[in-house]
Amino acid sequence: MTQDPTTPAPPLPCPYDESFARDPHAVHARLRAAGPVHRVALPDGSPVWLVTRAADVRAGLADARYSVDKRHSTTGFSGFSLPPALDANLLNVGPEDHLRLRRLVSKGFTARHVELLRADVRTCVDELTARLADTIARTGEADLVAEFARPLPLRTIGALLRVPASDQERFSGWVATMLAPRSKEELVAAVGSVHRFLVELVERRRAHPGDDMLSSLIAARDEEDRLTEDELVSLAFLILMAGSETVQHVISGGILTLLSHPEQLAVLRADPSRLPEAVEELLRYTGPNQTAVRRFPTEPVEIGGVRIPAGDTVLFCLAAAHRDPDRHPDPDRFDIDREDKAHLALGHGLHYCLGAPLARLQITLALGTLLDRLPGLRPAGPVEELSWTSTFRFHALRALPVTAD
Repeated sequence: MTQDPTTPAPPLPCPYDESFARDPHAVHARLRAAGPVHRVALPDGSPVWLVTRAADVRAGLADARYSVDKRHSTTGFSGFSLPPALDANLLNVGPEDHLRLRRLVSKGFTARHVELLRADVRTCVDELTARLADTIARTGEADLVAEFARPLPLRTIGALLRVPASDQERFSGWVATMLAPRSKEELVAAVGSVHRFLVELVERRRAHPGDDMLSSLIAARDEEDRLTEDELVSLAFLILMAGSETVQHVISGGILTLLSHPEQLAVLRADPSRLPEAVEELLRYTGPNQTAVRRFPTEPVEIGGVRIPAGDTVLFCLAAAHRDPDRHPDPDRFDIDREDKAHLALGHGLHYCLGAPLARLQITLALGTLLDRLPGLRPAGPVEELSWTSTFRFHALRALPVTAD
């Protein structure tokens, strides 16, 4: 029977409901078992193709036919959009511009630059650990997210961009609001404040350059004319956002995971040199990013026998890939001894995270210091009552009340 063209198509299923908020891994497991790719709706009604199996996700992230350039979209992608002046970054441009920008930014993330930041990160970790311990001593408990996990990456990025100490507090406040806004209006206001601040910071650094990433990018803009002004500010904004969110959530989620797996925690306490291995397993097991940045096929593509038209929005589900039993045996088990800890939490292919070494440095120092200085660290209440933010984009703790002896 031919369908009446005037009959509206049935609504697409939306997997991001209350059951997803309670347990996103169960929802991903159901979708993964049902098929490799699904046509679903986001909470705002946007239609997307969700790719759930590890082999397809890994292959897709490295496939040049999937572009992040929104000009390739034929269906549109609703949701909050950055101002054009902040949108000219690595997550929104085609391959040629991406490689050009990536080469410039990579100079600020060399092993030497990251190692130079080690002292800054170490100092910050020590200060935040002492503050956390003091709050626990005074009040009996503290929120590890608010007092430790959130400020650490913000201070680190502040050091990377050499944000003046006098500006750190308001700068951190705006970014914290962007990461967890209470309304769209609050988000727009915070983005605007950060944008204006970065423009002013570029002007100040242009007048008084130093040995920092922002000064290097300004030199590329002014002397070699390889960056537009919008690209310069957009890159600074991207470094800020990409460098803050994942680190914050992996630290808080990582601590909760370790405290919830005492046998694994005992292994680390007995041999702290194994912490880097634990960090890699934590990135797989509790990585907050549910999906990679949206892609748009530049030509029709096929995944698992499903044809996806050019220009449609494709979301590669990292969280589903990380729990795929065809890739990771017994994937719901947190295991530091896991032989294959390969993950996609920091990207893959062209969009592999440039700041990955700095992210790993922060997470490793943070977890190691907390476990060393607060040996009696534990949740201050029932784990089942913890509050999470769950969206198609990330799943992360809103707060983690902890106490210690």
